[in-house]
Amino acid sequence: MSVILGLPKGSLQDATFNMMRKAGFNLSVGSRSYMPTCDDPGLQCRLIRAQEISRYVELGLLDAGITGYDWIYENNSDVVEVAELLYAKQGLRPVRWVLAVPNDSPIQSVRELEGKRIATEAVGMTRRYLEQNGVTAEVEFSWGATEVKTPDLVDAIVELTETGSSLRANNLRIVDTVLTSTTRLICSHKAWADPEKRSKLEHLAMLLSGVLEAETRVLLKMNVSGANLAAVVALLPALHAPTVSSLNGDGWHAVETVVEENLVRELIPALREAGAQGIIELPINKIIL
Repeated sequence: MSVILGLPKGSLQDATFNMMRKAGFNLSVGSRSYMPTCDDPGLQCRLIRAQEISRYVELGLLDAGITGYDWIYENNSDVVEVAELLYAKQGLRPVRWVLAVPNDSPIQSVRELEGKRIATEAVGMTRRYLEQNGVTAEVEFSWGATEVKTPDLVDAIVELTETGSSLRANNLRIVDTVLTSTTRLICSHKAWADPEKRSKLEHLAMLLSGVLEAETRVLLKMNVSGANLAAVVALLPALHAPTVSSLNGDGWHAVETVVEENLVRELIPALREAGAQGIIELPINKIIL
């Protein structure tokens, strides 16, 4: 038994391969290949555009896949969502599909798009958004370079953004958020009904979620004398409580804890001043909660 898993080709590919590696699955793929090799015989991987993965999963041509909620919504796919995986091309955050217009456009709200023309790759999503707002407008599919189509070709666009920098660079401003999306691990109803495949997918979801839990955290280890132990421990945040172990020698202890990486630059000097010695910062691949 093996699970046929669709992995997103394109902007999410590098981030997904890195996440899979940290989860313990080593993938390799040639520059022109669409069939990555995996060192786990229980996984057969396929590189597919994220826009198409949910359709193939729904049809049962893939057992499972990693894709964005936006494309599940766009395709109106009937699939099982196994796990939400909060990562994107540029970081650990949701992405947004936004309605945008030129900076000098008089349009200030979606209701002012009545009778206008909109370009987007997400045609179904955009039409549903307009319908929800009681607006009738022409929506055309964009093959790319959507930002440059305003104002000469269309009045507005609906485009995917993480930071908004590309929109700003093209003199566009955001009018509204159409949809907020995160990455999902999905599977077909048939695969979910298969006990072996379901177990494999649940384990995969646990490991991938563990990677993302660890992404912003590090392990701190240090030695502390008994006289300074209380002061040091009082400074330490932890998932539960710091681990304290006695060392061979008079009154010394080893202390370790998991902390948010963005706290370390302030925390390490404070720990040193409180009496901690031999402080070590280590990366973490996974945290299974």
